[in-house]
Amino acid sequence: MAVQLTNPIANLIQMPFHHNFDLGGGHSGDAARYTMNFQPVIPVRLNSDWNLISRTIIPFTSWSGVFPHTERGVSDIAQSFFFSPAGSSPSGTVWGAGPILLLPTGTNDVFSRGQWAAGPTGVALQMKGAWTYGVLANHLWSVSAAPTGLQRVNASFFQPFLTYTLPTQTTVFVTSEATHDWNARQWTVPINVGLNQLVSIGGQMVQFGGLVRYYAEKPAGGPTWGFQFRMVLIFPVP
Repeated sequence: MAVQLTNPIANLIQMPFHHNFDLGGGHSGDAARYTMNFQPVIPVRLNSDWNLISRTIIPFTSWSGVFPHTERGVSDIAQSFFFSPAGSSPSGTVWGAGPILLLPTGTNDVFSRGQWAAGPTGVALQMKGAWTYGVLANHLWSVSAAPTGLQRVNASFFQPFLTYTLPTQTTVFVTSEATHDWNARQWTVPINVGLNQLVSIGGQMVQFGGLVRYYAEKPAGGPTWGFQFRMVLIFPVP
């Protein structure tokens, strides 16, 4: 199962909680950002040939050292749908594609783009024994008017990943979660290195993990480094 979990669109119900801490930001380098992403993944069998995988990202964010006081709230929700072949490929190739939506659910202007956005998303990966490598990508454009003072959304996201799973159900990985803001012509490129461990607690499969990240490219005032703790509850598909 640990190998299956290296597939972002695996045929498993997953309830991940990602606790992200980003540090070294702001003009004086003392700003900090905490983001808890709840990222449920729910696959649905459409027929004998196709699955539909729903991936949702619900961010709860706190910023300190940027404003006169700490800001906390919910950010915009990203909802992706991947249509993926149900059968496994003999070569180990897995792919899925579909739409992504950005919902303006942020609680204030600090955490929200204030507009709807949509675009394509896709993932392609190769699974060979203990190794998994691939990339997940999407692009978002505004589909509604931007609030006064905010730019329309025009952004790309790239997540290349390489993982290796040990017989102990331990997975080591290196990945990035790079974004490109086409309006500002600005890249943000964190390099992440970490590991995950799959365990059973009272019959419930749970994966614990963590990573450290370094921002190889960032906008002015962006964080310099960070780390993450994660917990994923895993359930079989009925």
